[in-house]
Amino acid sequence: MRIPQLPDGVRPARPDDVATVLRMVVDLARYERAEEEVVATEAGLHDALFGPGAVAFALVAESGGEPVGIAVAYRTFSTWVGRPGVHLEDLFVAPDARGTGRGEALLSALARITEANDWGRLEWDCLDWNAPSIGFYEALGAERVAGWISYRVTGSTLHDLATRVD
Repeated sequence: MRIPQLPDGVRPARPDDVATVLRMVVDLARYERAEEEVVATEAGLHDALFGPGAVAFALVAESGGEPVGIAVAYRTFSTWVGRPGVHLEDLFVAPDARGTGRGEALLSALARITEANDWGRLEWDCLDWNAPSIGFYEALGAERVAGWISYRVTGSTLHDLATRVD
């Protein structure tokens, strides 16, 4: 993956950022009223971001040399576009740093990475009750994807589906 020049105050995450990234993931889950659903560990997150089979990447936003936000994303593929894309899994900016441009800088950095690699789209999900984030995304020109509903299977439901057909 090619990393172009990123906006000031945004850099690729480093292995020593893993604890900070996980802390902000938990902070985001708490904001989304789902803190108990976070079961990730530092070791697992390290492997996902920096291991030999890394499947995701992260960016860190800083203010005064201190981390104040993260974006965790992974590469996708669209058969309709015929090219890879980026899915933003988590975007979090600490409450005291909101309104300072760090969230916009993180999204701009992801857009730059998407374009630098000639990938077709940058997309993400947002909870339908999260009016501040919805307003922020739409002010940046993001469009809702009408007509789609997200689905997920995990835990025993995932196992049941995996063993349903022999």
